[in-house]
Amino acid sequence: MWRRIAGVVMTTEPRRTTSGGISLLRAGGARGRPLVLLHGIGSNALSFAAMMTALSASRPLLAWDAPGYGNSVPLSGDWPSVDDYAAALSGLLDRLEIHAVDLLGHSMGALVAGRFARNFPKRVARLILASPALGYGTRPGEPLAPPAAARLDAMVAEGAEQFAASRGPRLVHAVENAKLVAGVVKGMSEVKLPGYAQASRMLSCADLVGDAGQIAMPTLVLVGGEDQVTPPKNCLRLYNAIAEATPSLGHRFETIPDAGHAVPQERPLVVADLVAAFAPPAPAES
Repeated sequence: MWRRIAGVVMTTEPRRTTSGGISLLRAGGARGRPLVLLHGIGSNALSFAAMMTALSASRPLLAWDAPGYGNSVPLSGDWPSVDDYAAALSGLLDRLEIHAVDLLGHSMGALVAGRFARNFPKRVARLILASPALGYGTRPGEPLAPPAAARLDAMVAEGAEQFAASRGPRLVHAVENAKLVAGVVKGMSEVKLPGYAQASRMLSCADLVGDAGQIAMPTLVLVGGEDQVTPPKNCLRLYNAIAEATPSLGHRFETIPDAGHAVPQERPLVVADLVAAFAPPAPAES
């Protein structure tokens, strides 16, 4: 669906495009500071589709398929770091001629968002970390943290479809919502190698709490109240580390009741409202 507001053509339905080997969904118009969305390890850009539709009248929106996901080209090497993913995002924004953004990362995407905010602070106005994975701080080349190793081993042994069928429903609190569960499972069933293996290794080595002291913009941490993957107490630990480092920046912590880990899919309108209130549309920066 298309609409015209103040002479600017806008679309409420995300549309797919590519840039430099990265596939992405775009929605919204050409005016205002873009909101960029980074998905989790068992998902893809489509996990934000409902949220993008809710926000599309307000600003430009961009959700990537991370390197190695969807039609995006994997990063080089077996063990790319979180810095490599942040650099890939920087390159994408450069190609799109986007300087400053509001940035939301969900789960694994929060690791990339946090490191991007640390490495490129002038490019992030406001940061939203949704159900953030914290990472495990292991070293490249060493054994993965047990949770990361178990997920990767299971995906390789079972194949993506069986892996998704067994694990996907755990990400949703409202398991009686068959359409919602099917969407989460479908996204997870589309993960593939080497992208999932690279992301698993990155997640094991990353340390978002360690990055917290160098996050220098207002940050919202949000989590589903019934999240069993990144439980609220873990997310609160991250929030406290950020708030203690820069207490004057107006950071916020929000728990969304009756929601699990896949909170952008399970509660897209609630998340959209929180994002719009915390990071309202602003003029694009040159």
